[in-house]
Amino acid sequence: MISSLKQPAFSVHGSDFPRPRINSLDRRSPISPSLAAVKAPRSSGLSLSKPLHVSKVVVGFSNGGREKERSLITRGAFEADRSGPIGEPAALAVPESARRLKIGIYFATWWGLNVIFNIYNKKVLNAYSFPWLTSTLSLAAGSLIMLISWALRIAETPKTDLDFWKSLFPVAVAHTIGHVAATVSMSKVAVSFTHIIKSGEPAFSVLVSRFILGETFPPAVYLSLLPIIGGCGLAALTELNFNMIGFMGAMISNLAFVFRNIFSKKGMKGKSVSGMNYYACLSIMSLLILTPFAIAVEGPQMWAAGFKEALSQTGPQIVWWMAAQSIFYHFYNQVSYMSLDEISPLTFSIGNTMKRISVIVSSIIIFQTPIQPVNALGAAIAVFGTFLYSQSQSMKIGISMKPICINGSKT
Repeated sequence: MISSLKQPAFSVHGSDFPRPRINSLDRRSPISPSLAAVKAPRSSGLSLSKPLHVSKVVVGFSNGGREKERSLITRGAFEADRSGPIGEPAALAVPESARRLKIGIYFATWWGLNVIFNIYNKKVLNAYSFPWLTSTLSLAAGSLIMLISWALRIAETPKTDLDFWKSLFPVAVAHTIGHVAATVSMSKVAVSFTHIIKSGEPAFSVLVSRFILGETFPPAVYLSLLPIIGGCGLAALTELNFNMIGFMGAMISNLAFVFRNIFSKKGMKGKSVSGMNYYACLSIMSLLILTPFAIAVEGPQMWAAGFKEALSQTGPQIVWWMAAQSIFYHFYNQVSYMSLDEISPLTFSIGNTMKRISVIVSSIIIFQTPIQPVNALGAAIAVFGTFLYSQSQSMKIGISMKPICINGSKT
């Protein structure tokens, strides 16, 4: 409850409250500490000219010889301009600078690993164009890394049950489709073009949430979709090496990852699995789903013939490229899921937008991808629209979490 009292500022101390006739407030409550037990020094006053936030109010009864009604107020009240509850020890609060540094390290690692993965992934696909096998190797490497980590107790083994794996199955199906579709796209078009199209994922998210889930959004969210769709369309029309399979692969990947996020939100409520272990379990199940399809679509005979040809053209380094793209794929996804444990989904969305910028720019430089000014303008508009989408989502969150005020007072 939030209340703003428009009166001249004055200080209230514990000694200014009238003492109760029966000293029942001195007893400790099993629910929360009593007000009398919290004795603030006279030098630290509480200004009632500022709004007070009270997180919880509990009314209880004593269990003595005769019942005496009493009111217990938790120590969750704090002034609007303070960062935490009154009386909270500063040592218990995590320094904001340390938290920002940790998030910065996560973001830098996430972006760096993603750029390295995309470079090696494109190198492999240029020399060995078998996207289904390439996708399978990425999941296999991550699954093997985590199984070894659990066996050696490097990472804590997750505590799962049958319900966990049932709820994970639709997430794994969507993740598998999105992963393969993105790899197929990158085997046909430039890395930069794939990521320009994939920057349109927020548009798919809004449309699916609106027409399938019935969720509504503020007008600003819908308006942010215009530059996303327009920019992606402009980039596609002016792409020098446009390929319909590559374009459709990126579009299918967008749709699949939207459903992956939806299934993940619905199925993982109440599950106490860390981000790292959650992605590890997702990789294992996706590997089991993908392997038979990869064998059916491409097959060992095609893989062997293609590998012999790639080996003759590029030499033994093709083996290093395949290993590097598989390992870096797992690590960049693992760090991104670990980041979700530390930041809000909104911050993660903004970080994902910046990640795409780093991938697009680095791939154009490294692979010397020819790009027209109009194509670059379309990419910039699409990415800028994604940023606007993130900001409009923050407006939606701010509206839904707007505090309730008494007597129309605002804070």
